[in-house]
Amino acid sequence: MAAVKLTDIMKKRQLLSFELFPPKTEKGMSNLSGTIEHLREFHPDYISVTYGAGGGNVGANREVCRMIQKAEMVPVTHFTVIRNTKEGIKEQLKAYLDEGIDHILALRGDFPRGENSTGGDFKYATDLVRFIRNEFGDRFEIAVAGSPEGHIACRSLEADIAVLRQKQDNGADYIMTQLCWNMEQFKYWLDAIRKAGITMPVDVGIMPVLDQAATINMALSRNGCVMERELSRIISKYWIFPNPFDKEPFDDALEQKKADFKKAGMEYTIRQIDKYRSLGVDGIHLYALNKWKDVTEIINACGMCTRV
Repeated sequence: MAAVKLTDIMKKRQLLSFELFPPKTEKGMSNLSGTIEHLREFHPDYISVTYGAGGGNVGANREVCRMIQKAEMVPVTHFTVIRNTKEGIKEQLKAYLDEGIDHILALRGDFPRGENSTGGDFKYATDLVRFIRNEFGDRFEIAVAGSPEGHIACRSLEADIAVLRQKQDNGADYIMTQLCWNMEQFKYWLDAIRKAGITMPVDVGIMPVLDQAATINMALSRNGCVMERELSRIISKYWIFPNPFDKEPFDDALEQKKADFKKAGMEYTIRQIDKYRSLGVDGIHLYALNKWKDVTEIINACGMCTRV
């Protein structure tokens, strides 16, 4: 059994956690240890670490997990089925357990560029959850992704909820949600999954709104998210001409707009966290984007945690 059961903590109180990604450079990796130390001041219940398609950065993933352990916190590793065989998955998961990493977010993962299949032995996250349970029993605590607006690859929200129920039936422990700015939709989804017999705790994933291009990219190219009126208004108010994706925008007020957008975006993020907390969700999982200063400002402003 996993040494620390996050689901047991969720029965007592709301969790606070962060997501980090393995930097691609040595300098980025060396800087990350400082970021982890700063985040540690909030006593997060865990820190999750992303995992590249096909496990291309699995070595870096494990290194970041070890850094989190060294800082005396709980790492939760992402894990995908992309280009993974059953034997390969088994070997990798044994390696994680040997290093004391026994919390996992089981994902299908994004298809590699130019491909339209997983290229491995499993097609879905449901298969991975079942495999982990069959092979390792309760040695892992398993989180799974939940999409309040429905996964973009799923034919309907109802079908997506049915898949989430299957993940629970196959042995998943709790849900980490994809980003969702539409609060009414989230409330509908939360009610719908409970009616479907899904009792898993819900840990809400929140991406801080800091950069126009990144916000639009995450919403439209990855998740098909509805950008609610308030967020769209902020983007419009500080729109960078000709567009925020241009490497050399001609906007005369570029730096001021970036600063104003970031300030408004952080205030928007804080209000969103307030709304989620008021719904009684089981945890707030903040995508730290490896930026501890911005996260610190957000956490302090919404009063979730006091630095010690």
